Amino acid sequence: MVDSVNPFFTVSTLPYQLPPFRDITDAHYRPAFDRGITQQLGEIDAITADRDPVTFENTMIPLERSGAVLNRVATVFFNKSSSDSTDFTNALEEELAPLLAAHGDAIRLNPALYARITTLHEQGRDGDQGLSAEAQYLVERYFTEFTLAGAGLSETDKEVLREYNKRLSTLTTRFEKNLLADTNDLAVVVDTLEELDGLAAGEISAAAAAAAERGLEGKYLLTLVLPTSHPYLADLTNRHLRERLLTASRARGIRGGPHDNRALVIEITHVRAERARLLGFASHAAYVTADETAKTPDAIADMLGRLAPAAARNARLEQADLQTLVNDGAAPFTIAAHDWAFYTEKVRQQKFDVDTAAMRPYFELETVLRDGVFFAAEKLYGITFTERPDLSGWHAESRVFEVANEDGSPVGLYIGDFYTRDSKRGGAWMNPLVSQSSLLGTPTVVCNNLNVAKPAVGQATLLSFDQVVTLFHEFGHALHGLFAQVTYPKFAGTNVYRDFVEFPSQVNEMWMLWPEVLANFARHYETGEAMPQQLVDRIQASATFNEGFATSEYLAAALLDQAWHLIDADAAVTDVAEFEASALAAVGLDNPVVPTRYASTYFAHTFSGGYDAGYYSYIWSEVLDADTVEWFTQNGGLTRDNGDRFRSRLLGVGGSMDPLEAYVNWRGRPARIEPLLERRGLN
Repeated sequence: MVDSVNPFFTVSTLPYQLPPFRDITDAHYRPAFDRGITQQLGEIDAITADRDPVTFENTMIPLERSGAVLNRVATVFFNKSSSDSTDFTNALEEELAPLLAAHGDAIRLNPALYARITTLHEQGRDGDQGLSAEAQYLVERYFTEFTLAGAGLSETDKEVLREYNKRLSTLTTRFEKNLLADTNDLAVVVDTLEELDGLAAGEISAAAAAAAERGLEGKYLLTLVLPTSHPYLADLTNRHLRERLLTASRARGIRGGPHDNRALVIEITHVRAERARLLGFASHAAYVTADETAKTPDAIADMLGRLAPAAARNARLEQADLQTLVNDGAAPFTIAAHDWAFYTEKVRQQKFDVDTAAMRPYFELETVLRDGVFFAAEKLYGITFTERPDLSGWHAESRVFEVANEDGSPVGLYIGDFYTRDSKRGGAWMNPLVSQSSLLGTPTVVCNNLNVAKPAVGQATLLSFDQVVTLFHEFGHALHGLFAQVTYPKFAGTNVYRDFVEFPSQVNEMWMLWPEVLANFARHYETGEAMPQQLVDRIQASATFNEGFATSEYLAAALLDQAWHLIDADAAVTDVAEFEASALAAVGLDNPVVPTRYASTYFAHTFSGGYDAGYYSYIWSEVLDADTVEWFTQNGGLTRDNGDRFRSRLLGVGGSMDPLEAYVNWRGRPARIEPLLERRGLN
């Protein structure tokens, strides 16, 4: 009976084709994956069996229409497995990983399908086929992706490639599951309230609630975040607890036992290197960047190499300031990594009279969301947000909002799931659940996941400065997904080059401190009083403060990612810690007081999150972002004309044209790096 009522087998009848989460049970997933895989392979067979001359209409159109059931179940399942995992989803994901890898290979390595795409590609080079620019670009993208995926290999080599892909899918899935389990296991248990001195009331109640959920009544639990540095390190006065918290964070994946990720890191990078060599590339990094805007690892090394020395120098100067402050205290000691954030806030107060902890009462989650994030989007793009309590997300804490244009026409649905829980992986991200396509007639549903500690019932959720930045950032991804208007599903939403995808989200961060926006949402959660102007001015004045640390810890991770993926297939790496130390020393970012943002064994972006050899993309995109902020600043800022131009020429094109061409079309010229250097204090 499950098959006959499986909600994934038909298009949802809910508004915007929102998945019917109330009707979906665990029993529906595997049958839907099985049917989806079988159905899409049949659709591919029908394309290749067509004996008529190859055309765009009998090849690309049915290819883009294929896989409807598989797409519906996959988008829902993988969002759930990330944001609300269970033993069932964990087991099924490991089961599915090799099956889905094999399915992808069955399509990309299909010689008959590749021959048809090659024919269309050659026809396009020979002359005008009467296709639109978007259709021509679709052929180009498929040809490039299939070629890089190995479609031109011999059948013998394809079989080896399939084994590599299957193995990698299993390994990366296991890495993610190990990380979630170890992150939960290493949460820090605190016995007394006194040890939490420095934390806000909401943070303390969140720690008490987290402990109670695990049966630790009367205690407090500090759950870990994905990056090395925990936000509480800036506030906790107890140095020993700070050390425990950072030590726990850095211990993930290296303790031995079933959740140790060291062997996985070595095997993943080795198999990736082997696969790259099979595909004709010197390294996995060369393979990945061949289809990014960077094009080569040398281009990445050149850019990051320009930034690293200045960042490391600035970090050492910042460290000296911290040490001076400690030395002037009653009991001097040598500054350590777990002291950085705490004493940075003291130096910030000393130099700029800025107390970031004092900002929290002005950053209440609901007000930030409605009067900040939504308000900026309304002012810039003319869109409005209406909460739809009649519609359900995947978890009781996920909230659904309907988004409409100024004239009332529909844009799509936005779902926000903001609170942390043991079943949710770390970090913050955006996912599409339904992707817009005029070919398929599909609307748009996107979601954001954050990991904000949930306070006790009746207490306000007060965000840190960084958490507000993160909310604006992830909403930038959501806008990219909501605004893209394309014909073909391949180009929907954020389906762009990986080293471009962070650009729209980074741009959206600028509105957090835009005077009109900040004045609208930064209000005291109890009194409604606006954040004092002098505090705002001091925030602006301290914009480049601590950028040496921030840039260094990021670049350390980006260059570590590159180092792992530049190794030769014959390289014999046996010790993860030794490799890390050597890689960071080689670029001058081996300062023990400034640890890398992610160490290898909990570097989810690169070992399970799809940013392998691509973590550089954040700062690569930031060149465009800083240049864009300069344009908005020079052209009137938060205006509808500016928003409409940015929406139509950049966000709205999705992946339907080369992103750098779209940027020039919007900006009038390529981006300059100087605004980024100025922003990060590296000039």
